[in-house]
Amino acid sequence: MDKFSDMAMFVSIVKHQGLAAAGRDLGLSPATMTARLQALEERYGVKLLNRSTRHVSLTDSGELYHKACIEILDNVSEAENLIQNGVKEVKGSLKIAAPKDIGKQYILPILSEFCKQYPDVVPYLYLDDHISNIAESGMDIVIRYGELADSSLISRRLSPSRRVLCASPEYLAKHGTPLKPQDLVNHDCLAMLRSNEELKTWHFQEQDKKNAITVVPKRFSDDGEVIRYWALEGVGIALKSALDVQADINNLRLVTVLNGYMKNFNTSMSVSSADLNVVYISKKYQPKRIRLFLDFLFERFSIMAQK
Repeated sequence: MDKFSDMAMFVSIVKHQGLAAAGRDLGLSPATMTARLQALEERYGVKLLNRSTRHVSLTDSGELYHKACIEILDNVSEAENLIQNGVKEVKGSLKIAAPKDIGKQYILPILSEFCKQYPDVVPYLYLDDHISNIAESGMDIVIRYGELADSSLISRRLSPSRRVLCASPEYLAKHGTPLKPQDLVNHDCLAMLRSNEELKTWHFQEQDKKNAITVVPKRFSDDGEVIRYWALEGVGIALKSALDVQADINNLRLVTVLNGYMKNFNTSMSVSSADLNVVYISKKYQPKRIRLFLDFLFERFSIMAQK
């Protein structure tokens, strides 16, 4: 059999979690499936699957091969669509991950508008703040705050941002307004959790002096939207991206405090560390639907910045 058929077979085995189920999907007998898988592993000299009587699991080599197969099969499918339907045809899945606040406030309406123009695109919107390995996540596009460590990926700034400390007018009326970072130790603060780490050391800079304050949080959450909700409730002071709470600030539901200080969750003092970025895997052939959505996304954020 040709390599392309073997790739399709292997992806089907992983999808159906077994050779028998994949064989039924492909119209092949269990004996044929077993023989083809063995031939595939012998060709590359590696074991691709761990098999038991009940299920299969990918080996490390199998994971690499599976990811490559999916990418190649997607690219072939996209090429076939272009040939059969013309270059104007835009269809297929579009998988996007974004932080919950940004995802609901900004990305969701933009994605909905895009899909009205291209109804054959099937969107998958994952509201996830914790994707760390983009290459293994299966996402086409990841929207995230902060700088990019992995140089094998492409990162483009979608919008400048900054960290702000904010609280509701009701909270400040009751507890007073902090005038310097050290005052925060006497306030109720709302802190994020990241991989079970309590982000309660907040970093500031006034002119050339850096300062780290360890606050005593009133509440913790690993969800930025929950932190925003608690701040709106008047529970305490939150350290947020300005983009997440811009509408609340404009409508006076939240008030910023300690303005003029640079703020972050970590020791990085780079201004860009709070910017909103679009991250995707560099590909020689990128499906048209992804290229079009990226252009659409940047255009909409550019329009919002001009308002």
